Amino acid sequence: MGNKSSLMLQEQDIREIQAETGFLPSQIERLYSRFTSLDKGDNGSLAREDFLRIPELAINPLGDRIVHAFFKESQDDRVNFRQFVRILAHFRPMKRTQENKLNSREEKLRFAFKMYDLDDDDCISREELLAVLHMMVGENISDEQLNSIAERTIMEADRDGDQMIGFEEFCGALERTDVEQKMSIKFLK
Repeated sequence: MGNKSSLMLQEQDIREIQAETGFLPSQIERLYSRFTSLDKGDNGSLAREDFLRIPELAINPLGDRIVHAFFKESQDDRVNFRQFVRILAHFRPMKRTQENKLNSREEKLRFAFKMYDLDDDDCISREELLAVLHMMVGENISDEQLNSIAERTIMEADRDGDQMIGFEEFCGALERTDVEQKMSIKFLK
């Protein structure tokens, strides 16, 4: 695989990761190479700062939220390669012939939902929706317009009248959205 750290990734690891994520062995090897290039401390894990060096995340208005997603299950604020690949699997294009829990429609929607659920209470409040909208559009839209968008979104999605959007309501609001297209990154073959 080309660099000194590649010795740490064994064939058995590749097979297990492939079974869990659906990535091809060649994709896993490329992801491992990218992982090790981000691992400046060469300690087999990444910190938040390592992610912030990724140009695509640095310019993404939701970059902080995406980075946060990598650390959801981390106990020590570090991410190992398997955790890294499991999160990336949410962005792998879905294959109709291959079932994989990590990049199913429901898991892609759950991942998107968590981008909006800033306080991790399993509901999206008006304030959370406004905060994320503001992250996405910055100063390009007035506060009045953002408030209007947030109000209309909550009104349309909130089926139980609690002025919040739960996961099921979120899924219902996006039932006609092509999640495959919106949440897929074309990984190298």
